[in-house]
Amino acid sequence: MGNVEFLTDDDTSTLAQEVNCLKAMLTLILKAMGQADAGKVIMKMEKYITELEDPAQAEVFSQTVKQIKFAYRQ
Repeated sequence: MGNVEFLTDDDTSTLAQEVNCLKAMLTLILKAMGQADAGKVIMKMEKYITELEDPAQAEVFSQTVKQIKFAYRQ
């Protein structure tokens, strides 16, 4: 995968759609993993967020994880 280039459009609307797609994909992957392993992934991500030095970035990550957790529980 090191030589694969993922192109992203400069248009913010297209970028937002790509991000939504990735959130949905991650949620489906977590559901496929099973509850125990998915819980471990979420816990590691939440730990990673606490270690971020940029508060703005940490807030964005936190909100994203909250959205994914909500979708996972549906």
